[in-house]
Amino acid sequence: MSSETFVSAMLLITGVVAAAILIVAVLPVIWGMVGTFSSASAATDRSMRTDYKIVTTYAKWSSGGATVTVWMKNIGTARIGTNELNLGGDVYVGKSTDFARAQYNKNPVPRTSNPVYWNYTLYDLGTGTANVWDPGETLQVDTFTNTVTLAGQLVYFQFTVPSGVSRSAEFTAV
Repeated sequence: MSSETFVSAMLLITGVVAAAILIVAVLPVIWGMVGTFSSASAATDRSMRTDYKIVTTYAKWSSGGATVTVWMKNIGTARIGTNELNLGGDVYVGKSTDFARAQYNKNPVPRTSNPVYWNYTLYDLGTGTANVWDPGETLQVDTFTNTVTLAGQLVYFQFTVPSGVSRSAEFTAV
């Protein structure tokens, strides 16, 4: 009789120790996965809410270089701050067979050290926050290049926001 009690006690202790080891080993992995899934879900949600449309384009070549102007409308639900555009926005522009990444330059005066650059103008509706590209507002992106002749050429333009959403267009320069 006492041997059955001893065996039952040993099995109970072994079960408790095994459950504790399992909890200590498995719970950190589960919490790590929850954090990863949560981060991935938040990034996907932000990307899905970020949407914009290229409304119209214009490219003109002159003796000093090419000016490419593109107007875009924020049609998503996400707000994009101007700091995000300044630090993380990417613009690619040039001939459809020969384009380059433009550097952001808030000063629209041509610089010889950087022959391809861009800046923007945000047309605020007055209903949102200043320095934020709110839904429904228009962003004008002006790109300048003196590296290629674009007159009569097919121009490639691509704009990418920091969340990775990008839009592109091809059009003929005047």
